[in-house]
Amino acid sequence: MPAVPRASGRRTHTVVGSPCGPLTLVAEDEYLIGLYMEAQRHRPDESAFGERLPEPAGPPLAETARQLEEYFAGHRETFDLPLRLNGTPFQQRVWAALCEIPHGRTWTYGRLAEHIGRPSASRAVGLANGKNPIGVIVPCHRVVGADGALTGYGGGVERKRALLEHERALPAAGARQLCVF
Repeated sequence: MPAVPRASGRRTHTVVGSPCGPLTLVAEDEYLIGLYMEAQRHRPDESAFGERLPEPAGPPLAETARQLEEYFAGHRETFDLPLRLNGTPFQQRVWAALCEIPHGRTWTYGRLAEHIGRPSASRAVGLANGKNPIGVIVPCHRVVGADGALTGYGGGVERKRALLEHERALPAAGARQLCVF
């Protein structure tokens, strides 16, 4: 994982429309640090998002908005954005592993726990998954319960279902997500 320069602390945010409702994009310096849905569990207070921009301007907000538009139009399976995910080392490990779940596919919490070398930590994996600060792009929606049930999505089960159906409908499903943070 490449070293990420220390943050200056200057944050900006904007809100973009999507088929899942409004998405709040949060940037710190040149990095995307948040993508939140309305009424999302673990969504920080808006005062932590910094200055609100009326339009997605400058890196990385404009590029994030463009790539999300392509994703929802069915023209993009992977994202190539500068991300900074703030969390514990365990959370970072889980979030990096989420990016290895192929587009259009799902893994169980148990499989994700095994993948990171912690087979008995499926509950802890679930908690880390739920605190993912960059939804959609770091695809926490691709994790399901042991029986395949759509459980535990901070944006709501209906949004999770919609994202999975969207991805499964694309003809080239199977590409791996690239996340560098």
